[in-house]
Amino acid sequence: MPDAVDLVESFPSYIPLILTLSVVAVVLLGARLYFSRREVKFGKQNNFSRPIVMLVLSAFALVALIIALPLENGTKDQLLGLFGLVMTGIIALSSTTFVANAMGGFMIRSIASFHSGDFVRVGNTFGRVSARGLFHTEIQTEDRDLTTLPNLYLVTNPVTVVRNSGTIISASVSLGYDVHQAKVEPLLLEAARNSGLEDPFVRVMELGDFSVSYRVAGLLTEVKQLVSRRSQLHVQVLNTLHNAGIEILSPTAMMQRPLKDGQQIVPQSNPSPVITKAKDDVPEERIFDKAEEAETVERLVFQREQFVKEKIETEKGLGSLAEDEKAIAEKRIRFLETEILRIDAHREAMGGQVKEE
Repeated sequence: MPDAVDLVESFPSYIPLILTLSVVAVVLLGARLYFSRREVKFGKQNNFSRPIVMLVLSAFALVALIIALPLENGTKDQLLGLFGLVMTGIIALSSTTFVANAMGGFMIRSIASFHSGDFVRVGNTFGRVSARGLFHTEIQTEDRDLTTLPNLYLVTNPVTVVRNSGTIISASVSLGYDVHQAKVEPLLLEAARNSGLEDPFVRVMELGDFSVSYRVAGLLTEVKQLVSRRSQLHVQVLNTLHNAGIEILSPTAMMQRPLKDGQQIVPQSNPSPVITKAKDDVPEERIFDKAEEAETVERLVFQREQFVKEKIETEKGLGSLAEDEKAIAEKRIRFLETEILRIDAHREAMGGQVKEE
């Protein structure tokens, strides 16, 4: 049986290939399991490095397999050269999209201008960030829909981020010249205060041909209620001016239909009490549910990393502490371990993962 004899004689030359295949399989499987466990705890949007690591490991694995093949050196060199040409061609053909978006993802992460849960405006898109990936960023809009934007688009267009410490919301209204500014400004300030804004102010924006444009604004510290508070401000301006007998209508309306002298276009007073919504009823919690979850996950990840870092540093310094200081440090370590377990349990109890679409 010459074939069996040749196979036995050539078997030692396949040993490097078999060992390389085993190592490659173990490494790739271990990396996959590691990232899968991270996804279970912290969600996919926090595995920003997964596609990069798996891509690099796969490329190294292929090169290692080519080197381990029982072939002549010249043949191996040709295979490695062919692999290099293929990779170069792929990168060259997709550089305008694939690589550009990946570089955009790195740039967004390094600048850290916004995080999950932040309100952002890019072009005509406004909403809260619900996921940040290597190649795209997902935004949940005011209609609860999800909009996916390539990272290249974000780094080449201005991105407006609402500060978590507070933002200015405003409403504009045009009134006739027959209404004195000294009467309008206190009413607009009252409307802003009734809508829950801090430090309200009024500006005269334009002196038009037929009307005066006013802008009332104030500081909103609870930025998560941005959408509902902006609506409340418009409602308060409308009701406050109408209750004061000031009509919100351009005087050019007289050119469209005749009005009796002194007649105003103001709705009749509502005899029934105005039904106000409960303070706990915040529509943003339903509108931006995925963004809320993404923000919570990112905050938990950050807290966990800080606790783990502090725990490691405290453990390293135990040997140089006195007995009383050592007891305090050990107590702190136990507290950190409890907090880490609490965060892990909280994340698992949230149920479901924040997935990238």
